[in-house]
Amino acid sequence: MTTPVVSIAYHSGFGHTAVLAEAVRVGAADTGATVHLIKVDEISEAQWELLDASDAIIFGSPTYMGTASGAFHVFAEATSKRWATRAWQDKIAAGFSNSASKSGDKLHTLQYFTVLAAQHGMHWVGLNLMPGWNSSTASENDPNRLGFFLGAGAQTDNDQGPEGVHKADIATAEHLGRRVAEQARIYVAGRAAV
Repeated sequence: MTTPVVSIAYHSGFGHTAVLAEAVRVGAADTGATVHLIKVDEISEAQWELLDASDAIIFGSPTYMGTASGAFHVFAEATSKRWATRAWQDKIAAGFSNSASKSGDKLHTLQYFTVLAAQHGMHWVGLNLMPGWNSSTASENDPNRLGFFLGAGAQTDNDQGPEGVHKADIATAEHLGRRVAEQARIYVAGRAAV
C-alpha cells in the first residue's frame, strides 16, 4: 500500500482557519497518509523542503477583502522559486477557506488557489461532496452546508473565536483531507506502476 505525503500550507489570522487545517489533517491522516501542517507566515527552509517532497499540497487561508490573506499572498509569491524549477509539477492540489459571511467571496479565494496550482502544473482535486442545506428538509448541520464544489468553504460568525467554527464545516474539511489523501494515493501508485 502506497503512503502519500500530504502537506497543508495555510495561514490563519484569528485561529478559525487553523481549526479547519487541523480538520483537514485529521481527515488525511485517517487514510494513513503522512501529513504536515505548515503555517505559511512562519515557514522555514525545512518546511519548504517538506512541501517539495509532498505528493499533495492543500492550500488554506481566510478570505479577507475578497481574496486570500496578505500572508498567504506573500507565501504564494515566494513559491516562484519552485515555479521556476517546476518543483511542484504534477503534485495534487486542493484548498479551503473561511470567512464571516455565508458567501464572503470564498469562491474567489478558492479560484486564486486553483490558478496558483495551475501555474505550478499541479492537478486540482475538488471537494466531490454534494451540497447540503439546500432544501426545506435539509439542515445547517449538513456537510458542505455552504454548497462549494471547488474546495471546502466555511463560515464563522465574526464575533466568535476559533471555538465558533461550525461542526459541519469541520466535517467538510475532514472530508477534503480524506479525499485529497485518497486521490494522492491513487496518483502515487499509478506513477509507480508506469
